[in-house]
Amino acid sequence: MHESPSFLEMLWPSVEHMQGSHTFVMVMHSWLAMIILIGIALAVKKKITLVPSGLQNVMESVAEFTLNLSNTSIGHHWGETMYPLLGTLLLYITLCNFMGLVPGFESPTSNINMTASMAIPVFLATHFYGIRVHGPKYLLHFVGPIRSAVALPLMILMFFIEVIGHIVRPLTLSVRLFGNMIAKHMILVILGVLVPAVVPCVILGLGVLVSIIQAYVFVLLTCLYLAGAVEEAH
Repeated sequence: MHESPSFLEMLWPSVEHMQGSHTFVMVMHSWLAMIILIGIALAVKKKITLVPSGLQNVMESVAEFTLNLSNTSIGHHWGETMYPLLGTLLLYITLCNFMGLVPGFESPTSNINMTASMAIPVFLATHFYGIRVHGPKYLLHFVGPIRSAVALPLMILMFFIEVIGHIVRPLTLSVRLFGNMIAKHMILVILGVLVPAVVPCVILGLGVLVSIIQAYVFVLLTCLYLAGAVEEAH
C-alpha cells in the first residue's frame, strides 16, 4: 500500500532514494521532537508564574504525575534521583507517538532503531544504579533468595535465568513499543482507505489513547526495573 510522503520527503525529494532513507527520516523526526520539547521547556521557563496556567499547568501536571509514579515505584530517595530520566522518557515517547497522528509526519517510535535507542540506556541505567547502590553485593540479585552450599546448583541455575531475563529487557521494551506503534499506523492507513468518513473522529481518538498508554507502559516498566536494581536483595 502506497503511503503519502512525509513533509521531509516533500521538502527534500532526493531523500527517498538515499540508502537507509526510512531510518534517516525517523532520525530527523526524532530530532524535531527534541527541538519541540526544548522549545516548550524554554517557553515555560521564560513565563513561569506562582499560579500556573496554560502550558505551564500542563507541564506541571505531567511533572507531578511522573514524580509520584517514580516515588511510588522506586521510593522517595532514589525516585527523585531518577525522576528526570523518567519524565524525559514520558514526554519524548508521547510526543513521538503523537507525531504519527499528524498528516505528513512520521512517528519515530515506529522504527525499531529509535525504540532500541531508548531501551538500551534504560538497561544501562538499571545496572549502573544497581552497582552504585549495592556494589559487588548487586550480584546477589541474580542468585535467588536461597543462598547456601546445599542450594548452589539452584543458585547457578537462577543466575543464568536472571542474566537472560535482564538481557532480553531492552529487546522487549523496544519491540513492544515498536510493534504497537507500527500496528497503530497500519490500522489508521487501512481504515482511512476503507471508511474515510469515520476514521478522523473515532480511529484518531483511539490512536491518541494507544500513544499515551504505550508511553506510560514504557515508563512504568522502566520504574520497575530501576526499583528492582536499587532495592535490597532478598
